[in-house]
Amino acid sequence: MPLNEITLSDDERKLLEAVRQREGLETIDQALEWLTKSALRKGAKRITGRSRALYAVGGKTKSCA
Repeated sequence: MPLNEITLSDDERKLLEAVRQREGLETIDQALEWLTKSALRKGAKRITGRSRALYAVGGKTKSCA
C-alpha cells in the first residue's frame, strides 16, 4: 500500500491519540487508518444498505477467454 504523509495540528494529534488509546492501537498511524476505514464502512453502508469488507480478497484468477 502506498504511503502518504499527512501533517497534523496539535489538536488533531491529541484527537488521534485519544482514539488510539480507546481502541487499543499501537500507533497514531493505526488510529488514522482505523478512522478512515470506519468512515468508508459507514459511507458504503449508507449507499448500498449493506456492510462491505475492507480488505484484499485473494483467489484464483480466471481468464476471460
